[in-house]
Amino acid sequence: MPYYVYITTNPKQTVLYTGYTNNLARRMQEHYENRGTNNSFAGKYYCYNLVYYQQFETEWEAIQAEKEIKNWKREKKEELIAAFNPTWEFLNYLLE
Repeated sequence: MPYYVYITTNPKQTVLYTGYTNNLARRMQEHYENRGTNNSFAGKYYCYNLVYYQQFETEWEAIQAEKEIKNWKREKKEELIAAFNPTWEFLNYLLE
């Protein structure tokens, strides 16, 4: 089963959220459904637009990558996103 590390942003691209999952489509749907709620960071800041993802073979690899990315400054995260998705296109449509 593949695992994914992903980064989402809000519609104005002012906030970034990094997470991991074994079902990217389901997780993006959950972020969308939780938008505007205060029970999670992603929900509170409307982070439901997928701008980056990377697939891993194991959960351990995905967790390690997530921890590493979460410790980066925003500038480095922006560089990672730009290398993968130069126009910061919202990629949710790829999961439909």
